[in-house]
Amino acid sequence: MMPVTGNGNWRSSAGRAALVLALVFGSAMPALRAQSGNSQTQPPPATKDADLPDAPSVVQPPPPPPPLPVYQQPEPAQGAKPGQTRDSNSQQRADQQPSDQEKAAPPPMPPIETVPAGTFPRNQINPTEDLYKISVSTNFVLLPVLVKDPSGRRVDGLLPKDFTVLENGKKQTLSFFSSDPLQLSVAILIDIGMPDVAVQKVNQTYSALVNALSPYDEAALYTYSSTVSQVTDFTRRSEKLTAALNALKLVRGNNNGPAVLSGPLAAGPPTVNGAPVGGPTIQPVNTPPREAHVLNDAILRAAVDLSKRERTRRKVIFVISDGRELGSRAAYRDVLQVLERRDIQVKAVVVEGGSLPLFRQVGKIHLPGQGYFDILPKYTYATGGGEVEHDLSRNAIEEAYATITSEARNQYTLGYVPKATAGSSAYRSIEVLVDYKHLKIAAKDGYYPAPAAAR
Repeated sequence: MMPVTGNGNWRSSAGRAALVLALVFGSAMPALRAQSGNSQTQPPPATKDADLPDAPSVVQPPPPPPPLPVYQQPEPAQGAKPGQTRDSNSQQRADQQPSDQEKAAPPPMPPIETVPAGTFPRNQINPTEDLYKISVSTNFVLLPVLVKDPSGRRVDGLLPKDFTVLENGKKQTLSFFSSDPLQLSVAILIDIGMPDVAVQKVNQTYSALVNALSPYDEAALYTYSSTVSQVTDFTRRSEKLTAALNALKLVRGNNNGPAVLSGPLAAGPPTVNGAPVGGPTIQPVNTPPREAHVLNDAILRAAVDLSKRERTRRKVIFVISDGRELGSRAAYRDVLQVLERRDIQVKAVVVEGGSLPLFRQVGKIHLPGQGYFDILPKYTYATGGGEVEHDLSRNAIEEAYATITSEARNQYTLGYVPKATAGSSAYRSIEVLVDYKHLKIAAKDGYYPAPAAAR
C-alpha cells in the first residue's frame, strides 16, 4: 500500500477514479473491436428523423390493373382459397412456414361400411330409383272434338265445364283440355279412277291444296284407282308436294262411256263386209277391263303409314273422290277399327256425280257390280271428321280445302282415363255433350283400346 500523506484524501480519490476508468475501458475493448469489425456489413442505426413519414407526393400512383376474366385467371393451387392464385399462395407459404408443432393433426377418417355390389345401405335411398321411373297411363284417351253452330261456323271459347263425355253410358272425368291448334300429319288420297272431266277439274285446284297446309304441317300424297300408289313420303316442303301434284296433271281419268266391245272402234283384225281380211280366223273375245275403286285399301294404306308419325300431331286422311268403293280387299269394319285404334280422322271432298243430291240418295242403294257410294261419309262420321264436303265448282273445291284443314287443326282436345275395365279390348262407345242447345258436335263414335304390346 501507498503511504498516506497530507494530501492523502485527494490522492486516494484520484487513484480510485483511475482504477475505475481502467476497469471500464478494459471491459469495453472487446465490444468495441466487435463493433468495428461489423461496421462494414451492418447499416448505421436509424435516427429519429428517419422514422418520420415522407410528405405526400404530387404524382399519383398508377391505378391497379383490371382483374382478368374468369377464363384467363391462373388456376388456383390445390387447397387455396377462392380468388387466391398459385403465385400468391406459394408466396404466402414461403413467408409463413408453420412449425411441426403448429400443424393441426388431420381429422380421423370416418368408418367405412361396405355393402354387396348392386345394393344400397338400409338407411340410404337408391339414387336411381326415380331417375328412370316414368309413370304413364297406358289407357289414356285423347278425344278431338269439333263444335259448330247451326249455320256451320266453328264455335270457339268453350271451357272444360261446358263438355260432358260419356263412355259406354258412364260419365268420365276430364283430366286434360286444350283449345290450342295442333300440327297436322295429312295423308292426301286422290281418286284418279274418276271420270276424266272430274280428274281435270281437281287438277286445277292443286295450288289451293298446298296453300291450305301450314309450314308446320306434313303431308304425303297417294293415288288410287284399281291399286294404291304412294307418290311422296311425308314432307313439310311445299315445293316437293307442288312438284308431285304438277306431275299428276298429266294423268287422265276414265272415259265417260261404256267399254266398246264391237264395231269399227272395237279392237280386233280388220274386216271387209263382216269377213276378216286374209281368210277365216278365230274371232277374239273382247271383255271389258275390270273396273275398281279401292277406297278401303287406300284408306288402310294411309292409316298404317300415319300410325308411324309423331303422336304429338293430329293425324288426318284427306280423300278427294267421287265416293265410290268397289273391289277393295279390305272390309270397311276392319279399316274403321284401325282408324279408331290409332286416333285417325277421315275428311273428304266429294266431287262430280257423287256431289249431286239425287245421286247421293240413289247411292245408298247397293247394286251388284256397282260398288258402294255411302262408305266415305261413314268413315268421316265415325272418326269425328264431320260432314263430307260436296262441291261441284272449282272455287267450291278450293274453299273446301281451307275449311277442312282449319277445322282439323283447331279442334278442342279432351283427355280422360276411362273407368271401364282395364285390359278389356272390347269396343267402347263415346258420346260428347255440350251445355248449349242447337250446337253440332263432331267426335268419334268410339274406339278399340290398343293391345298392351302396342302401347
